[in-house]
Amino acid sequence: MVCPFCRTPAPETDEEANERDMVRVEAGDPIAIQDLGYNYREGTDGRPQDYTKAFELYLRAGKLGSSEAYNNIGYLYDFGFGVEEDEKKAIHYYELAAMGGCAVARYNLGIKEMKAFNEDRALKHFMIAAKGGDANALKKIKMYYKYGYATKEDYMKALQSYQAYLGEIKSKQRDEAAAADDQYRYY
Repeated sequence: MVCPFCRTPAPETDEEANERDMVRVEAGDPIAIQDLGYNYREGTDGRPQDYTKAFELYLRAGKLGSSEAYNNIGYLYDFGFGVEEDEKKAIHYYELAAMGGCAVARYNLGIKEMKAFNEDRALKHFMIAAKGGDANALKKIKMYYKYGYATKEDYMKALQSYQAYLGEIKSKQRDEAAAADDQYRYY
């Protein structure tokens, strides 16, 4: 099988995949470093579960520009994985990630505001997250509309911006990847 994005043959073993990933990590690729952190956090791809190692990798990737890595640090603080649970630090890292364009972090900030009963602020976060392609944010806006916290116009705007996002990222290669493996599904 050939990767629909880079057109190189897919690795045949986990070891080969891990070797390729480590070349990218050693080259300072923030996405590869963030992905390696995820593997340590979850204990996947032959890595032991190690929250401390995950944290270190996320911090390194964040400093190199990965907003997703900062979101993951927020997640660690939010739920106390490998660090003491700390809502202020979680929010701080979610904010760093959101400022870097991470739609999931924006959604997480919306959840924080929703739990604090700051419905207007939550809606604003959800609107931005939906525009950035976060399907869960769109579901929250729909729920907000159902319960009167969002207007019909809010919901329509969110739906249109979410659909525009999907239209912008649509490509033959993405469709091929999505057809080959659900992990690449973007719609």
